[in-house]
Amino acid sequence: MTDTSIGALPTQTHTASVGDRVARGHALREKIRRRDHAEWSAPRHRRDPIEILIEQGKSRLPNLLPLRYSRMAVSPFAFLRGSAAIMAEDLAGTPASSLTVQAAGDCHCLNFGGFATPERHLVFDINDFDETAVAPWEWDLKRLAASFVVATLDIMDKEARIGLAQAAARRYRETMAEIAAMPVLDAWYRGLIVESIDRAADIGVGAAALRKAISFLTHAPIVSLKHGSGPAPRIEDAPPLVYHPSDDEAEVFYAAVMATLPDYLTSLTPERQTLVQRYRLADAAYKVVGVGSVGTLCGILLMISGNGEAMYLQFKEANRSVLEGHAGTSPFQHHGERVVRGQRLLQAASDILLGFATGPAGRHIYIRQLRDAKIKPQLETMSPRHFQRYAETCGEVLARAHARSADAVVLAAYLGRSTTFDEAIGAFAHTYAKQTVLDHATLQRAIADGRLPTADQAS
Repeated sequence: MTDTSIGALPTQTHTASVGDRVARGHALREKIRRRDHAEWSAPRHRRDPIEILIEQGKSRLPNLLPLRYSRMAVSPFAFLRGSAAIMAEDLAGTPASSLTVQAAGDCHCLNFGGFATPERHLVFDINDFDETAVAPWEWDLKRLAASFVVATLDIMDKEARIGLAQAAARRYRETMAEIAAMPVLDAWYRGLIVESIDRAADIGVGAAALRKAISFLTHAPIVSLKHGSGPAPRIEDAPPLVYHPSDDEAEVFYAAVMATLPDYLTSLTPERQTLVQRYRLADAAYKVVGVGSVGTLCGILLMISGNGEAMYLQFKEANRSVLEGHAGTSPFQHHGERVVRGQRLLQAASDILLGFATGPAGRHIYIRQLRDAKIKPQLETMSPRHFQRYAETCGEVLARAHARSADAVVLAAYLGRSTTFDEAIGAFAHTYAKQTVLDHATLQRAIADGRLPTADQAS
């Protein structure tokens, strides 16, 4: 169980002697044994997962909730992707060592990817921070490990699935030990560059996807959206994923977007404000993204420079993190700021235009560039060998991210050199995958019974 009073940024213990920090890590084993992390059984009075989804939906756009439930109903893995709130409540009842980190919060295996840094290098990192919060480090790793087991339910046998979860945990443990031995600045600057075909293959990225992403580094950005030219450029609708507000709400929507931009600029450093001011807002539209984010206010801004160059910005609503009710209230009152500060702390390199503002209807939002060199591993085409490498890579990246806010020496001392911890995480992931299958079936029954609407029913 975790202490719900926590919430402030993790205390930094790096100025203590290495010996003291190692002793602290070893002492944690007396509180929570490493093999105890294998534990998962649904508590007797576990909340109905459908109630959690309905409660979460109260703060979302009601017209998009049917689409959200339809996407979650596709498979147990799709359900897992959209049920971070359910798993957060479950994780709050599992053993935790009391060490906290800046957690990603929704750390499943599709929330990692490649993108261009401000220096125009391709790196592989965590790429979703909507739920970031200060929380036990174990929660991120357990969600990551379980996601690999659930994602491969139909393509691997039991032992292979557990092996993926163990691989992620093992590489997390090994990377934490490597970082513990590094100079502080070297550890801080550590990142995973993927500009070679061999390195990309190690993380499940194909050669064609890598070449396309690299071409974006030296040519004008290309994104999947389209817009018409002329004196009043306009984003092309592609419903139900990209669409403009109705005529009745258009005026209010655009006025709110225009009012948001000055607020957004104040969250950027002066030189980045200068860059944004070289563009004007030409159009704005809604854009539906992901599975877990469906129903939140998300959209795109078409920015045009004086010579006609286009730049797309994406805005996303930031609600209270699903972790906060279990790990403590965020030290940031604005949830857009919570996301931005968390992302900047966790990522080795973040978008230079990442900022936050209060958007339409007073909603907290964060804004970033729509990535021009984004690459995403394709799980559906991965071989077992690539899945193994990908699991290891995600474990490595997560350890690097956690070490930016926590003490790698303490964590490495707790994790140790044996496979005890890896095996425990593998066991947890296997058991929790069974729970996910049961919850997915519960969702499907709720849809069939009319308790939850779906896109087909709403059309």
